Amino acid sequence: MSQENWAIVINKDISEIELQLALQCAPFITGLKISNLLNIEKDDFPKVKEMINHSHISWYLLLEREDKVAILLYHKESLQEYLEKKKVIEMLFSAGYRDFSLEGILDELSYRYKKHMENKGDFPHEMGLILGYPVEDVEGFVKHKGKNSLCTGYWKVYKNKDKKLEMFEIFENAKETLVELLSYGVRMEDIIGMSYRYMGTKMMQINY
Repeated sequence: MSQENWAIVINKDISEIELQLALQCAPFITGLKISNLLNIEKDDFPKVKEMINHSHISWYLLLEREDKVAILLYHKESLQEYLEKKKVIEMLFSAGYRDFSLEGILDELSYRYKKHMENKGDFPHEMGLILGYPVEDVEGFVKHKGKNSLCTGYWKVYKNKDKKLEMFEIFENAKETLVELLSYGVRMEDIIGMSYRYMGTKMMQINY
């Protein structure tokens, strides 16, 4: 975030959870990404549910701990469409998945993620697919064990570096826009509502 916008933020009465949503999920909220992982304090979970209630956003509780939760926020139709792609299914199959319904995939991911957080299993790298990352980059990450990436932004890039850097810049612009709107007093619920009206033209314009 630019120093100018950060200065605006610290001098405005913006709720912490609204700011977290803007900082962590701006590309998702504005329809540029199909899903997003949100890590927040457990006490803030009801506030998030209230903000996205009756919106285009679906949620799935991936992990609940004593004081924190990890929530997958997603656009249901777009995520289902992405997870039905042949390359995605092949990669999930090779990772041990057998139920390829959206619910089945999320349940299995949640189980594996919990096991990992309990130090009882490896990190489920297929989470990158559920987060809508390009298959080529998820494959590259697994193959190179997270090393030798061409660049790192919202994820580690292993192919089409220039295209991904342009994408990351668009994502950053979305973040700046949402923070500015919050600083002007626009509520996150209203931002989500406004974003929904533009989803038809924005969603998946960036084809990966």
